Amino acid sequence: MSQILSGYVCDPPFRGVLGRRAGAFVVDSLLIGLCGWAAALGIFLFGIVTLGFGFLLFHIIPLFPFLYYTLLLPAGGTLGQRLFGVGLRDDNDLQRFPGYVEAFVWGLLLWVSIAMCFLPFLLALTNARHRAAHDMLCGLVIVRTG
Repeated sequence: MSQILSGYVCDPPFRGVLGRRAGAFVVDSLLIGLCGWAAALGIFLFGIVTLGFGFLLFHIIPLFPFLYYTLLLPAGGTLGQRLFGVGLRDDNDLQRFPGYVEAFVWGLLLWVSIAMCFLPFLLALTNARHRAAHDMLCGLVIVRTG
């Protein structure tokens, strides 16, 4: 256990995390986009049937990324993270999954990091556990699970 918590790059939980994390982010973004397009099509058809009143539901589409991360992270990881063999864990013991509130805040800060032109992600290149700014603020870390 002390080897896992030592935080060196050669530790198995942190080796190769950056590439896997980037791949998981791409897959998750594609899945969120596909869900958004499907929802937009459904809302459009519903809007036609309801003579325009259903078009008000277009306002829920920006919530999809937050719902995606909030619902899937506490269950063991997003679909992209599971595909690439990484997961979000508590930074102290590397065992506990984040709760729903932690997952929501992490997802919110993730999108703030994206809005800042990915600059907070540069922190992941400078520390041994490859934690970005939103990871540090939430007390979480991405580790290999496979």
